[in-house]
Amino acid sequence: MSDEALIERIRTLYETPLAPEPTALAPELDPIDGVKAVLFDVYGTLLISASGDIGLAGDACDGRDLGQLLASADLDAPSADAAGLDSDGLVQAAIEAEHERARARGADYPEVDILTIWAQVLGTLAMQPTPGQLRRLAIEHEGRSNLVWPMPGLAETLAGLRARGLALGIVSNAQFYTPLILETFLGQPPAGLGLDPECSAWSYQLGVAKPSQTIFRPALEGLQRKHGIRPEQTLYVGNDRRNDIWPAGQLGLRTALFAGDNRSLRLREQDHRLDAVTPDRIITELTQIPGLL
Repeated sequence: MSDEALIERIRTLYETPLAPEPTALAPELDPIDGVKAVLFDVYGTLLISASGDIGLAGDACDGRDLGQLLASADLDAPSADAAGLDSDGLVQAAIEAEHERARARGADYPEVDILTIWAQVLGTLAMQPTPGQLRRLAIEHEGRSNLVWPMPGLAETLAGLRARGLALGIVSNAQFYTPLILETFLGQPPAGLGLDPECSAWSYQLGVAKPSQTIFRPALEGLQRKHGIRPEQTLYVGNDRRNDIWPAGQLGLRTALFAGDNRSLRLREQDHRLDAVTPDRIITELTQIPGLL
């Protein structure tokens, strides 16, 4: 399927508005000097997420019927028995197996390409879908796993930062459909919104996920190469102390914890690796970011 057709389907799947749920944290908004670039997480930061994360990283599977999912993507199950299988369980098992193989190769926090996972799952059922059918199926599954909606002030904040000449990018756990979801809601692909592809990194393309520091390096290299911007001149904004604040701080970036939605705020207070991890600032609305700079 073309990107345009997929965007139309995403628009149908994500037609229910979501509002952020307040958190107990208060903002800390003292200005930060010297920031020339802002990098963003996506799920739980730029996008409200019903699961608090990308659907693949959500909590317990809901046991969606494979036959119904295939039908939604205009695919036929090879048999009645196959149609009744638990699609979530099959996908999670394939992801876990791929993670084990990646760890054996030395990856610290492995990431999968969901299209490869779906090809493996359907291959065990003797199905050989086209690349377009796989893309449609993955979007149908994500749309049923994790409702999302733009965070309030998203378009306004990006436009304001872009107008001030800051370099912008994304470092996010994501899949191929994540940029398409942003385009669906905002009317332009990330690059058209000022989110520079050369200063961005998507986990599914790198095979590694946050909190690995590895995922940040292509974006930081792009900022240095294209703009001459160093890590200490870069603000990273994310909703998770472990996945966002910890690795970004270790790499020398300034950090802002987004505490604007209780669904996605991840303080992870039981993780003692984070005992000394404190964000430079806390924000509760995206529109507070320009005031920090």
